[in-house]
Amino acid sequence: MKKMKKPKKVAIVHSDIKRKYFPTEEQYLTEKDAVKDAKVIAKYFINLGIFPKLYPANSVLPQKLKKDKPDMVLNLVGSIKGEEYLAASIPGVMELLEIPYTGTGILGESLSYNKFLVKKLLQQHGIPVPHYQLINQYSERLDPTLRFPLISKLNEIHGSVEITKDAISENEKHLRDRLKFLIKTYNQSVLVEEFIVGREITALIVESMHKKVYLAERIFHTEDKYVIASYDIQWRDKKYKKSHYEKFNDSVLTEYVKKAFDVTRMEDYGKFDVRLDGSGRYYFIDSNSNPYFGPTELQADISLVLKLYGVSFLEILKRLIANTMRQYEYKI
Repeated sequence: MKKMKKPKKVAIVHSDIKRKYFPTEEQYLTEKDAVKDAKVIAKYFINLGIFPKLYPANSVLPQKLKKDKPDMVLNLVGSIKGEEYLAASIPGVMELLEIPYTGTGILGESLSYNKFLVKKLLQQHGIPVPHYQLINQYSERLDPTLRFPLISKLNEIHGSVEITKDAISENEKHLRDRLKFLIKTYNQSVLVEEFIVGREITALIVESMHKKVYLAERIFHTEDKYVIASYDIQWRDKKYKKSHYEKFNDSVLTEYVKKAFDVTRMEDYGKFDVRLDGSGRYYFIDSNSNPYFGPTELQADISLVLKLYGVSFLEILKRLIANTMRQYEYKI
């Protein structure tokens, strides 16, 4: 087999972050270090003998890329002007400019920012999900088949934004207050689903020559009534290590993950959050086509989990580069 040609010019495209773009401080904090994180990742490219250039995802990005003509783009964009669903436009820019890029394409990225549609797709293909309902107006009728406790999530925003203790409702009055706050604050629909009590499994899939699934159970160090990967654990309490990962293996879940990856049209890498209840049943509770990408020093899940399997971030990056260049048939 011929080796893939190493790119000489790499562009790292990251979110262009301004506080005014975001309705809340919480959402802003999930992306405020976009430039800093991109610079950390750039050092790993340098270790491979590649000297990347950083680009913010703004209105002049297409002109700059057209002028500089990079061999490959590492897509780290999580939002554009604070709107996460607009991140799907970045693959579109790369397709128009015919530049190889990492990560999922236009369709998969668009799907990722509509959790309700992802649930529907998974459900239609036999992948288990909790019972759920999309709420557009906080006063609309609640599906009587839903059983409390219920967890409410913003339909178009990832990063555990607004996933707090208050996200779980034990009665309808609390849920109505919660829905009113979320819909008015973020101006978007809310996904309400049955909360699954049980163990939480993080499933990561990385493409190279083949799809490789890495499973890890997330162990939480908390005595909260409802144990969840909350916003605080994800973003504010990292230094307190309120959770850690341990290897997890199950061939049944591995096959579910591979199928989910294909169904949701992901490419290169992706992440699924799964709950395992006391009866041994799996439920897919979240998916992300462009999960937080970075080395262990950035506490990125992809690196923390793959480290359990002896795979370093440098190796992940090398696989990603090779897969991207292979897809575009850049061969020696």
